[in-house]
Amino acid sequence: MLALALTLTAFFSAGIVYLRWLLREQRFNQIIEETSARYGVDKFLVKAVIRRESKFDPLAYGSQGDIGLMQVMPGTGDQWARTTGHKDFGHGSLWIPRNNIEVGTWYLARALRRWQDKDDPVPFALAEYNAGLGNVQRWLPAGQATTAKQFVDAITYPGVRRYIQTVTDYYADYKAAGKL
Repeated sequence: MLALALTLTAFFSAGIVYLRWLLREQRFNQIIEETSARYGVDKFLVKAVIRRESKFDPLAYGSQGDIGLMQVMPGTGDQWARTTGHKDFGHGSLWIPRNNIEVGTWYLARALRRWQDKDDPVPFALAEYNAGLGNVQRWLPAGQATTAKQFVDAITYPGVRRYIQTVTDYYADYKAAGKL
């Protein structure tokens, strides 16, 4: 009898954890939809970045000072505020999910535009999002003629290659499902 009670408790607990994960992943969908449309970024890519960066935890704080759902650096928030004319922006604003997704999506859109002439701009933009523009420029083995595959192969930081692969895998999964 005790074994049955423990088994049922374990199944119930696993179900609660699964439902909590589903709700956690879906609670930012409306913000993702609105923000991705505003900046012209595929909503599935934005969601994939959030999943990799914070696992949908709005209170995530990275070792380099990156904040929130999209792990935005305060300097990036400052750039966004200057560029978009948000005079009331402060670093504390990055803890607000809507603001964090707004700034992260803006940065991702800017990176995607920068690499739009490539055969696949996504790996270039994700590398820039993760490691910065300077590193991306260093990893261009054949200059501007570099393909996405050549670029990924030339990345000297294994963590950035894994980051790109993980985000693109999540991106493909979300696109295949056809819904956030």
